[in-house]
Amino acid sequence: MIQANADIQPLPRHFLPADFRVTTWEALQPYFESLQQREIGSPEALQQWLRDCSELDAVVGEDAAWRQIRMTCDTTDKSYEEAFVYFCMEIQPKLQPYVHALNEKLLASPGLDGLKDEKYFTYLRGVRSAVELYREENIPLQAELNVQQQQYGQITGAMTITVNDKEYTLQQAAKFLENTDRALREEVFRKTADRRLKDRERLDELYTALVRKRDQVGRNAGFDGYRDYKFRALGRFDYTPEDCFRFHEAIRQHVLPLVEKVLLRQKEKLQLDVLRPWDTAAEPAGIKPLEPFKTGAELLSKAESCFTALRPFFGDCLRVMQQRQRLDLESRKGKAPGGYNCPLAESGVPFIFMNAAGQMRDVTTILHEGGHAVHAFLSHDLELSAFKEYPMEMAEVASMSMELLTMDHWNVFFEDGEDLRRAKLQQLEQVLTVFPWIATIDKFQHWVYAHPQHTTEERTAAWNRIQEEFSTGQVDWSGLEDFRAASWQKQLHLYEVPFYYIEYGIAQLGAIAMWKQYREKGEQALDNYMKALSLGYTKPLKELYAAAGIRFDFSPAYVKELADFVQEELEKLL
Repeated sequence: MIQANADIQPLPRHFLPADFRVTTWEALQPYFESLQQREIGSPEALQQWLRDCSELDAVVGEDAAWRQIRMTCDTTDKSYEEAFVYFCMEIQPKLQPYVHALNEKLLASPGLDGLKDEKYFTYLRGVRSAVELYREENIPLQAELNVQQQQYGQITGAMTITVNDKEYTLQQAAKFLENTDRALREEVFRKTADRRLKDRERLDELYTALVRKRDQVGRNAGFDGYRDYKFRALGRFDYTPEDCFRFHEAIRQHVLPLVEKVLLRQKEKLQLDVLRPWDTAAEPAGIKPLEPFKTGAELLSKAESCFTALRPFFGDCLRVMQQRQRLDLESRKGKAPGGYNCPLAESGVPFIFMNAAGQMRDVTTILHEGGHAVHAFLSHDLELSAFKEYPMEMAEVASMSMELLTMDHWNVFFEDGEDLRRAKLQQLEQVLTVFPWIATIDKFQHWVYAHPQHTTEERTAAWNRIQEEFSTGQVDWSGLEDFRAASWQKQLHLYEVPFYYIEYGIAQLGAIAMWKQYREKGEQALDNYMKALSLGYTKPLKELYAAAGIRFDFSPAYVKELADFVQEELEKLL
């Protein structure tokens, strides 16, 4: 069994003063100039220079991360927003030319030939790509985008509805959709839909502005549009847009029929002639919705126990995060939606943000984000910050695998055997049902950026058409057409991290393969998992998957093989 220590410490500073804090560009600039002026002709000098660059990058990156964390935890505090905007508009645009100059200096260094170790391959490949993509005219556009994207969290974070004379965030209200009272479910669903539609026009206008500005960024960099630019910027060296389209089609052919079976079972379970959107997560009369925890503290305690049962190191990671106050778990008004794990390059202990409201999906969220956290812990000791910037296709394997690997230890959440069975069944159904949504969102983005000057009406028509491609037709949306036509607005990735979504589908396949390996090899699979995560991004993506004992593959045949495996496991629970 691989051993690791979660009690990691902040990286010691050698280049910057120990008490240095990011305040203004004027305070930062001398350190960038020092690096730019230094001689790096020998391999030894170059390696020390890289370590100093990495230290500066970690300090600046962690400062920026905290500004965003604070703002998402409280979107109503203007001082947090101002601090974030200041960084985006006054610091980042001024440091970007220096970062570019340092990248060019690295690639021109006579000492570059001395970096023979294969761990530098992916890093240098990324540096070369960044140099090729750099355009000075994009700096102000990217700064504006960084600020503009955050408006989504401010708009949606203020959304609430009233149920039984009590105000709920939309995340909190979602628990009512599991209630056995169908009239209550419908009431909550319609109120949620109406509340979202109130801001439909604002969110449409925001998205249109983001798309137009992103398209300009891509064209400035010499591309026909934003998509091909973003594929390069995301470091997608191992697959193409055409591969994504084939993946969409594989999902439609091999996963959608299994999703239809899930919905037909739900209709039968509820004894309904027609399944409506407020029925898909519900339990029949007499069956209480799953209640795995009541408070954020209880959720964390149970998640720690679950992680520890799988492997003690995993539980230690959550305990260290709790000790260092790196968790904000419960939903509340004024908090941005969604959930994330934010790595913190210098201090090493990451931050988990989520909106728990007492539901089963909150359990999978903390397990998912906890998987990301484990990845951050395991890669903390890598020599350069760039080595820790692992590709998202691997980062999501870390998180999605944890959802499945921990299932045998979910008894800490569900003491009753029947509740545990239901929870596992829900999880495996979700593993299947998420694929069509991933394909829908990804294909929609391809359309959006292929037609950047589209009208709102054209966008709505495209969304409706793509939704139908990945719909089973088992859910009746009559009377809710307007809400369904705007349902893409629920997906924050479209606003905040464009084109970051297909990774979830690729990684879900990897996670299923990881779970299958665990079923077959037990502790050896966990060793492979930890080994792969500890590599950070010191190896290409396919080699990271190989280190985990799985294949980087999303061909139709592989999609069918793994989807069928999930279906077989699911049927054992019926």
